[in-house]
Amino acid sequence: MNPPSPEVRALIDLAAGQFPPLGTTMTDIAEVRAFFAARPRPAGPPPPVARVTDRDADGVPVRVYEPDAREDAPVVLFCHGGGFVLCDLDSHDAFCRALAGATGATVVSADYRRAPEHPFPAAPEDAYTALRWTASTHPGRRLAVAGDSAGAHLATVVALLARDRGGPRLAFQALYYPMLDPERSRPSHRENAQGFFLTADHLRWYWDAYLPDPADRTLPHAAPLAHADLAGLPPAHVVTAGLDPLRDEGLAYAEALAAAGVPVEHHHYPGMFHGFLSMAGGLPEGAEARATAFGVLRAALDAS
Repeated sequence: MNPPSPEVRALIDLAAGQFPPLGTTMTDIAEVRAFFAARPRPAGPPPPVARVTDRDADGVPVRVYEPDAREDAPVVLFCHGGGFVLCDLDSHDAFCRALAGATGATVVSADYRRAPEHPFPAAPEDAYTALRWTASTHPGRRLAVAGDSAGAHLATVVALLARDRGGPRLAFQALYYPMLDPERSRPSHRENAQGFFLTADHLRWYWDAYLPDPADRTLPHAAPLAHADLAGLPPAHVVTAGLDPLRDEGLAYAEALAAAGVPVEHHHYPGMFHGFLSMAGGLPEGAEARATAFGVLRAALDAS
């Protein structure tokens, strides 16, 4: 494991200091959400996008980002992270704006139902509903799914559902440090358990909220890395970080996709930590990695 640079260490400590002790001294969901609601909003204007509208996608709230007036622009359904429990359209607003601007794609961000009030399978069903709505309201467009962390998990499951339920056809899946293993069994969960922002306590709490029934942890749509047939999925891009507890499951998923015959591109950043793509404003390595990730997605959509 590569130790973080002093600059990265400082950013990790800053992020961790602004995050509650989830899964240990803070476990009540109302208290957790109140903590995040009380945090100050980011200063400064968000990245500009030509048009941003909140819509209803057959019962699922979505936010649609249109970078220009092109009627043939590709479309990306984005699923936000947050351990299936936290975050929303606002938390990932700047990221989705940047994604739309960099790719030239219309981005549809899905506000799926969250655990523990709505455990599995509410989130993937909402995400799939949003995908079908996106396809129906943007007919003939090239279509991809993307997500970070738990949102990357949902993007993988949406790809499975689209394959198994007869569409919509997906051109690509962009998976940023995906959260895929409810058993948390791989070495990176021990090596990076504490001290790098996302912790083992957070992950245990997230999974317990999302999958309270142990029997669900063997279902393909709950644990796609261990239990899903990946053949026939769209090409993928997987991003992993060396200081992330999720590092090894992201790497394993990239390998599993390749073994199933799915074209996959994997970019690994040894000195980075979970969530670093969203911290591009204060992290030059994050800005460079995000530009690469968005460039891969744009190229895939242009080529499809």
